[in-house]
Amino acid sequence: MKRLLHFLFAAAVALAMLPVDTQAHFQLVEPAPWINLDRLGNPQKVGPCGGNPTGDNDAILSGIVTEVTGGSKLHLKIQETIFHSGHYRVALSVNSRNELPADPTAVEKWTDRGLYSVWGVIQSPPQIPVIADGLFPHYPVGDQRASFRPETPMDPWEADIAIPNINCEKCTLQVIQFMADHVYNTPGGYSYHHCADLKITADPSKPIDDRWPGQMMTND
Repeated sequence: MKRLLHFLFAAAVALAMLPVDTQAHFQLVEPAPWINLDRLGNPQKVGPCGGNPTGDNDAILSGIVTEVTGGSKLHLKIQETIFHSGHYRVALSVNSRNELPADPTAVEKWTDRGLYSVWGVIQSPPQIPVIADGLFPHYPVGDQRASFRPETPMDPWEADIAIPNINCEKCTLQVIQFMADHVYNTPGGYSYHHCADLKITADPSKPIDDRWPGQMMTND
């Protein structure tokens, strides 16, 4: 019996000493997200917008729709709660979230821990429905790990994103983090996902951007 207890204790100590595979996490601070998030930004794995993998999100819907003037800038603020190397991408859908693009194509490598990402394709210039790509690129410096939970909050990432001059009652702004040097998640792949609901009203002093679905140029 003593030998068994000694073995179990040793096994528990060994397991506790194994490295923890820390996952990246971020919160969408501005604009307000479509669902209520916890302190780490969960739920955020499943595409295209995070949320419950079963699709049942009624209990966590925020009900917030941010009003934006078309042809203006929208302030984007992201708080990374667990650091991970990579970058961010922003896309916009007008009629349906089915219009949102697939996650970035990843270059991959095999490791002793399975399939890992190396880097993700960045659109330059962005192609509709992507409106910004390659935002906030950050990678380990020196001996810094590719992923870790900071002891104190990181500074937020912030940028002003150009919004097309269109009309839509309830667009979806998608913000994803592509993670380099990361194991393939199921669900989610190499990206974490957040979305915000927007109501965009076109600026009448500017031409309508008819490259977007459902938009028509007006004749003066």
